[in-house]
Amino acid sequence: MNLLRALRFQPDTGRNRVAFVGAGGKTTSIFQLARELPAPVLVASTTHFGAWQTRLADTHLVAEMPDDFDRISIEGVILATGRVEGDRTTPLPARVLNHARALDIPLLIECDGARGLPLKAPAEHEPPIPDFVDTVVVTAGLSGLSQPLDDSHIHRPLLFSTLSGLGPGEPLTPAGVTRALLHPEGGLKNIPPGARRVCLLNQADTPELQSAAQAMSETLLEKYDSVIIASLKDKIVHAVHERVAGIILAAGESTRFGQPKQILDWRGEPFVRVVAKQALAAGLAPVIVVTGSHAGLVENALKELDVAIVHNEDWRGGQGRSIAKGVAALQENIGAVLFLLADQPQVTAEVMRALIELHRREMPAIAAPLILEERRGNPVLFDRAAFTDLLSLQGDVGGRGIFHKHTVAYLPWHDDALWLDVDTPEDYERLLRAT
Repeated sequence: MNLLRALRFQPDTGRNRVAFVGAGGKTTSIFQLARELPAPVLVASTTHFGAWQTRLADTHLVAEMPDDFDRISIEGVILATGRVEGDRTTPLPARVLNHARALDIPLLIECDGARGLPLKAPAEHEPPIPDFVDTVVVTAGLSGLSQPLDDSHIHRPLLFSTLSGLGPGEPLTPAGVTRALLHPEGGLKNIPPGARRVCLLNQADTPELQSAAQAMSETLLEKYDSVIIASLKDKIVHAVHERVAGIILAAGESTRFGQPKQILDWRGEPFVRVVAKQALAAGLAPVIVVTGSHAGLVENALKELDVAIVHNEDWRGGQGRSIAKGVAALQENIGAVLFLLADQPQVTAEVMRALIELHRREMPAIAAPLILEERRGNPVLFDRAAFTDLLSLQGDVGGRGIFHKHTVAYLPWHDDALWLDVDTPEDYERLLRAT
């Protein structure tokens, strides 16, 4: 997976203006992204670049007036800065940056400096993030972990001490760095309302640092839309952590079975309640239950669980409408969704977590378990790249109706209980015996 995919950068949608702040690899990430994007791409700064860094672009434009862009061909990777003074460039003037915004090409903006150190605290005037950006990438270098909190590892260590809760000279801990990244005067400072927030944990160059980054991600997702774990010096993205929702399809009439399957007993609890508890145990959030026929019985079975109920009035129209109804209820910051069936209480949180982990590593459009190397099972995970197609589903086709449109990643799984559906009383007896 490259950085372009990890950031979900979509220039064709018009969301193509990204600000980079923080420390530990901003410039590396900017130019890596610039090379992965289709040209032309414009790189700029509201602060300083080192004079040597101008060689990273195909064209360096010193722009002090908007019409300075008329002097060059808009192609390749263009770095636009103010004048070069000594060993660094001056910031691009605001009027020139606003003109650059109007060029309608990807615009990547570096918005503060860190003197080459892995971590920093922003000064009072930092970071100067333009209010028109669509995404803000907050970078942090994990090479600083376990190092002392001092000016050899931190830009502005005293300020960082306040933000992190760590004392001067103390070892930098994952918890302390996380606190600084979540602080409104730290990593979240000056991010424009409505901009997508991405935390880039760079320099995850060892298994130990990757493990630390994974542990940090869950807490960081409380305020960030996405957490990327990477080793950009090697151009590697290890994982992308995003919110993954669960949608439980519980709208069916159970005509063939003869009574509501959603509330059949499974080890002392109704089917749908067991499925919801497994979804919550897997960390899915939110968990949405789509009801239809027998809605009252289903809702009663879910009392006191942290789930949302969405009623599908058109439940007779087939599973496709229930899927679309559930997807329509998701917030914009959901990266993927796992679909679960109310008549499969044997599906465990373990397989759900395994599918989430596969999505973090590869971000496929669809991920599903492959049972005993023979047959696809449930549950199935869909990336948000497939949401538009899910919203258009009709009839009783279900999610399999869009498999041909997207890349499908299969997770080898060796529990053939995932094959079992309960359509008849005989199926129910078979499920009870098998598990």
